[in-house]
Formats: sequence, C-alpha cells, structure tokens
Amino acid sequence: MPTPKPLAITLTDAERQGLEKLVKRHTVGQQVALRGRIVLAAAAGQSNTQIARQEGVTLDMVRLWRNRWVVLQPIALDDLSLEERLQDLPRSGVPSRITTDQICQIMALACEKPEASGRPISQWTGREIADEIIKRGIVECISPRHAARLLKRCRSQTAPDPLLVDA
Repeated sequence: MPTPKPLAITLTDAERQGLEKLVKRHTVGQQVALRGRIVLAAAAGQSNTQIARQEGVTLDMVRLWRNRWVVLQPIALDDLSLEERLQDLPRSGVPSRITTDQICQIMALACEKPEASGRPISQWTGREIADEIIKRGIVECISPRHAARLLKRCRSQTAPDPLLVDA
C-alpha cells in the first residue's frame, strides 16, 4: 500500500522571507531554526524522507511540523508570528505547586548561612534545606531532591558560589 502524499505547503513571500531570516538568526533557538528549515524544505517540494535525511531527524518529526504548519498557516502573522508557530505546544502534566514567590523565599534561604538557622553545618544539603523550608512554612512539603533541584536550576541566576553541597 503506498504511503499517503504529504500535505503541500505554499508559502507567501512574507512567510518565506521571514522563515529564511529566522533560521539564519543567531539568537533563535536551535529547535525553532530546525523546524523553520523543515517548513522551508517542505515548501520547496522535498519529501518527508528527504527532509528527515537532510536534517538528521525522524520522519515523525518532519510530519509533525509539516502538518502543524499547515494547520496554523491560515492564522494571520499579526496574530501568530512565524517564531510562535514553530514553538512547542504547552506540555501536559501537573502544574507546579510551588509559586514564584515561594521559589524566591527558598533562594533567599539558600543564601543564608545554615548556622543562622541553628543548623550545625557549614553548607546546605538537600535534606537540610528541605527541612528548613518546611520548618519556616514556605511550603507544606518538599523532598530533599526537589529542593536541591530548584536550587541547582537557579544557581547560575543567583550566586556564583554553590548553594548546596553535592552529597
């Protein structure tokens, strides 16, 4: 049984020029640039197989972005920019239970010396910081691993020194 013919993509001049600029821009994310190249190649008449081979991606990825482009193309560029069309959709899952304000409080706590909280340690560990976060009522419960993960994720934005001991 022959495979179905992929959806054809016809770009306006504005879309083509915008995508060409987008994929060459140094400040654009690599995934967005890759998706832009996929759309440009599809508009040039290349098959999904050719595009997948050329870009080093799976056929499923090429199909996904070709189809997504076709679905989003009728929306005006003023309402949905080219870059927005090539972004990931929001992922499903449980929303975070820790607010931005609580994360800021956790960061502030991590910048304090543990001795100031009556802890007999010189640097925070995941377990110690999680216990102190709960003790102060910042959040009701947090695992040592999650507390450590929050601090490590924000480390480059906060302090040049490590906030946690790797234990």
